[in-house]
Amino acid sequence: MNDMKRVFITGASSGIGEALAMRYAEQGAILGLAARREPQLRELAARLPNAQKHRVYPLDVTDAAALRAAAEDFIVANGGCDVVIANAGISRGTLTEIADDLAVFERILATNVSATFATFSPFIGTMKRQAQAGSRDCRLVGIASVAGIRGLPGAAGYSASKAAVISYCESLRVELARSGVRVVTIAPGYIDTPMTRVNRYPMPFLMPAPEFARRAVEAIDAGVSYRVIPWQMGVVAKLLRLLPNALYDLAFSRAPHKTREPQP
Repeated sequence: MNDMKRVFITGASSGIGEALAMRYAEQGAILGLAARREPQLRELAARLPNAQKHRVYPLDVTDAAALRAAAEDFIVANGGCDVVIANAGISRGTLTEIADDLAVFERILATNVSATFATFSPFIGTMKRQAQAGSRDCRLVGIASVAGIRGLPGAAGYSASKAAVISYCESLRVELARSGVRVVTIAPGYIDTPMTRVNRYPMPFLMPAPEFARRAVEAIDAGVSYRVIPWQMGVVAKLLRLLPNALYDLAFSRAPHKTREPQP
């Protein structure tokens, strides 16, 4: 049996995915790195510790067949998998009144929600067998967002997708509860990545991506069911969830909206 942790990460070419890859590689893990941007993906793999051990999968996570092929290759190459992180995600400003934004909305849901299912699906059988043999602690990790806790103006697609990820991972967690495979939901607050740098509004408790990765890996190793990072955003999220709709609507109807980008 290989003693190195085997970790498969989608959306690995930048941002949170890149930071998680670097954190795991520093710990000696063998990585499967999946993302659309092949040059950035290969550049990342080349500068990680044990570069020759990692496998690169240039793909779009909305292509379920490509994801399954990558999963099968990684499992065969490494004799299994211990951690799968469905991290790939996109965020765009959308307005329901604009008909052309339906395509953007659908793309967000396909990338952030359906692809989470497609990422986990090909690994579950192998991970169940590993867990039942008592040979490995297996984790399926969904990267959600505090945006999934209450809907944000101008970000209906993104908020809806991350709420769906939270509920989906919860369903999967209880579904697999007796299998030995743990499902972990990580809900980032504002993390300093290319995705958040385009925001034109204040971002409280903004956290560097490497620090987020450190805390996320600790939570994954512990097998927690759900964690908001940083914790301060977790407190804010709980308070927002308790806020009556009338007060929430009053406060956030005046908040800065996520900017809608003109569609090509």
